[in-house]
Amino acid sequence: VQLQASGGGLVQAGGPLRLSCAFSTRTFGNKAVAWFRQAPGKEREFVATLSGTGGTYYSDSVMGRFTISRDDAKNTVYLQMNSLKPEDTAVYYCAARGRYSGSNLYTQPHLYDNWGQGTQVTVSS
Repeated sequence: VQLQASGGGLVQAGGPLRLSCAFSTRTFGNKAVAWFRQAPGKEREFVATLSGTGGTYYSDSVMGRFTISRDDAKNTVYLQMNSLKPEDTAVYYCAARGRYSGSNLYTQPHLYDNWGQGTQVTVSS
């Protein structure tokens, strides 16, 4: 499975941005997917996940502002980001598990087998 992340850019604080992650296979639809981010000098951190059955889970820092979703017809996962803050500045990565895992929600990077190349999001104050 190959993942291609896009949609990053420069945005003012308070503005929206939508990231996309295109998958190379139609079989990802029942796999857990997630977004992580990594700011300079910091470890990669969990942002949001979508289980194989449609459940979602978010980090406390983005809860209520970000929404993860999936369009199976387009083999694409999205991260809608609203009310962006300067502290949201980071490289954002999409990830997918390589096997079906039902309704389980995963927040640890090592539990994901496939990764996109990352897309830079910069939020100016």
